[in-house]
Amino acid sequence: MEPRKGIADVHLTEVRSLLSLQKLVEDLVPDPDAHSQNEPDPEIQQQYRKELRDKLKRMPAKEIAYILESLEPNERLVVWDEVKEGADPILALLSDDVLEELIDDSHYRNEKTVITAFELREGKLRQIQVHGPDDLKDVHPIWVDLIAPTKKMRTWLGEMFDVEIPDPSSLTDLEASARFYVEDDGEVHLHSDFLLDTRDESRNVPVALILHNEILFTVRTEELPVFRLQRARARTRPGYVSDGKDVLLDLYAADVEYSANALEDVYGELEKVGTQVLQSHITDVEASQILAGIAEAEDLNGRTRRSVLDTRRALSFLMRGKLLSEAQHADVREILRDIESLDGHTAFLFNKINFLLDATDSGININANKKIERLTIMTVTFMPINILAGIGGMSEFSDMAKTMEWSLVTTYGAFFAAIPVVSGVTYLCLRFMEKREAKRGRGRTGGIRRTA
Repeated sequence: MEPRKGIADVHLTEVRSLLSLQKLVEDLVPDPDAHSQNEPDPEIQQQYRKELRDKLKRMPAKEIAYILESLEPNERLVVWDEVKEGADPILALLSDDVLEELIDDSHYRNEKTVITAFELREGKLRQIQVHGPDDLKDVHPIWVDLIAPTKKMRTWLGEMFDVEIPDPSSLTDLEASARFYVEDDGEVHLHSDFLLDTRDESRNVPVALILHNEILFTVRTEELPVFRLQRARARTRPGYVSDGKDVLLDLYAADVEYSANALEDVYGELEKVGTQVLQSHITDVEASQILAGIAEAEDLNGRTRRSVLDTRRALSFLMRGKLLSEAQHADVREILRDIESLDGHTAFLFNKINFLLDATDSGININANKKIERLTIMTVTFMPINILAGIGGMSEFSDMAKTMEWSLVTTYGAFFAAIPVVSGVTYLCLRFMEKREAKRGRGRTGGIRRTA
């Protein structure tokens, strides 16, 4: 550790030197009487900046994290501006105080971190963007939605509402049996997977849902379509929700609806694939494209099934825990009926995917058999020529040929003239035998049909 720390100290000294030179150039004040002599040279500024950038690129994440923690706040932001692209490995090594400072003072937070509170006003949800504790004064939210909150944000929110906000990046570490539980003070914790289906990918995103004092807290790492849909509905429909439990159930209902839409996409994809598979002939290139489409459909179908299964487990937990009112129980039963219908669709899609895989595999095998058949026909066609060439190469036949009065040109000319004749006769014989076998096969099939 000591040699590594020594190298990091050397790099820290070099970075500080470059930052001092850069600041010295930037602080030069132009003199009106000698403008050309005292004005800062942009080329020199860019040179120092480029040298700093190149030096940081060659450093490992541990050294950059050490340098960031050792610099002054104003210098730290300059270095952070050069390394913030793809800085997740560096952020994982920084202390909480430095991490909060960098994220609060950069675009990194604006891209990911969002806290939104929702207060019930005249039957509708009023959305409040939260940047700090002052934004929640005199606000009585029924839903607080957190996207990628920092530790500092989780701390002051937890102190304000007397609730423990989990780290969204550690939600996947939980065992399946520990996802749903109730604290001694009645605080309800649910950790569910919500489906995210885009053009580029489909995956399940873990979300923590906490019910405490009739307030729902949702924590996740990124925005999800289900939550956008829920926010839009609650803001525009009076009486859509009345408390945090209603919001929770509607989120699960929206997830089931979103999963149903995803299954419709799977149906559409498989219809296109099925049209290609049922063609009279598919090439190997088309077969590879078909297999890729089937794989994407199977992946989305599996993830949808997982999301729906997780929703069913969460709703069953809420019903067993007697945490819902009679009206909410009726809503849960309706959602569970929708889930039951989706189960049948996912099972049907699974069977259809297997059928298309078998059909595509059969098409690939047929193409391979055709190639082998062509090679076999070529081999059989030229087999007589090979026999003649072998006979001609025998030593006894060579001695016999010496007594013949044929010239070399005549001998080879006759041999090459015989090649197309013999090959053609062999090929015609093969075609005749194939046609005769095909007629016999049709005759047998026709006899079976007449008998049936």
